[in-house]
Amino acid sequence: MVMTITPLSAQEIQQFGQHAPPGRDGIRGQDGQNSSNTAVFLDGSPTSINLAGQDGSPGENGQTGADAICELQPQDVNYNLVGANGGDGGNGGNGGNGGNGGNITVYTTDPAYLRQLFILTPGGRGGDPGNGGEGGKGCQCQQPFWTVPTCAGRPGKPGFNCTSREFTCQDGKTGKPGRSGNPGRDGQPGSLTLINLDRPLTEDRAAATVSFAELKDRGFTLSRNHWETRTGAAELLAPGSIIADQYLELVERIEKSVLLVWNAPQSFAPFANQLATLELLDSREVEILVPNDVWLEYAVSENNNLTEMVVINAILRPQVLQLESLGISGNGDNLLLTLVDKAQLSDLVGSEFFITYKTMLGDMDSHRRNRNYRTRFQGDIPPELITYENNRFVISVGELPIDSIFLTPGTAIEIELRITRTFQDNSAVQQLRITQTIDR
Repeated sequence: MVMTITPLSAQEIQQFGQHAPPGRDGIRGQDGQNSSNTAVFLDGSPTSINLAGQDGSPGENGQTGADAICELQPQDVNYNLVGANGGDGGNGGNGGNGGNGGNITVYTTDPAYLRQLFILTPGGRGGDPGNGGEGGKGCQCQQPFWTVPTCAGRPGKPGFNCTSREFTCQDGKTGKPGRSGNPGRDGQPGSLTLINLDRPLTEDRAAATVSFAELKDRGFTLSRNHWETRTGAAELLAPGSIIADQYLELVERIEKSVLLVWNAPQSFAPFANQLATLELLDSREVEILVPNDVWLEYAVSENNNLTEMVVINAILRPQVLQLESLGISGNGDNLLLTLVDKAQLSDLVGSEFFITYKTMLGDMDSHRRNRNYRTRFQGDIPPELITYENNRFVISVGELPIDSIFLTPGTAIEIELRITRTFQDNSAVQQLRITQTIDR
């Protein structure tokens, strides 16, 4: 009889016991609370203030992985065995972050008083991390090797053969240890803001939109705080103070009042609800912007911290667009066009005229839509052809370079006027169309 040993392939492996679950991860530590901010007025008396941030709490350790649930190793089986694995250890929790130290605002009119102020504003310490848990144990083999004989055929007969198969048992793995957590961050130290005043500082108001009525009746005060960032905060304070090195100091507070003085001959009432935009610039000057529809002639005077806007004349833009035609008169060289300013502002407002002079082709009695006009002249009207008196403009159209045959009585004409009205740095354009037959 011949006996051979035949190893089994890896697919013929069976597990005994039950894998264990992993350990629970550790809980993250709580963050430390930030300290509150505070303000203090110094009078030279010794003062001690603690604004330290709270420490973060440590992270929780990861839980140890459970051991595998093991059974007795099966004996003399005709397959390989492997023990169940232990559970992985849980990861450690991260440490909580330290709280920030509180910021402090110090008001004092004497910098020497700062040496009497002891401040502690360190950030809290970050919490320690939790450790990772250990891995659980796997199932162990009691019998690492064994053989099982197998025979084919009948003893004493030809072809009778026996073989012996060898089997193995592999121990289950110990679970992996958990990862340790990360330490918490330390909190930031508090910072110092230094103000050379003996009263609470009001916020910047470097720009505002204010009605003309408020500017005229009460005026308006703009303010701008000028700050500088400096270093060496602890050196200003009592020895042993803990605070961020960089601090903010109020170098200067700039205040400017703005007042509207109405010296215009025009009534203030139509302008009372108009809005002006004010801004206190870095140059300490006040910029005043008014709406596009408000045309002002004014002067600005500066007197210490008071800016006066003295209005000399005031016009609302729609008022300059109230020219109306009184029609044409005469003929030939004496053809005249008369306009009237209903708002009676032309003593203040400049006027420039651009004319397009057309005559009609065909029958004047035909339907308006079918009338056909042809341009005979187009251009600016020279000032010497315009007579102005008492808010009336008389334009000598007949003296323009227009062929005289288009200025004769009975001619149907159409005049288009583009009138540019100007006042100070403002301008607006009005369009007029006059259609008429030249008088006989």
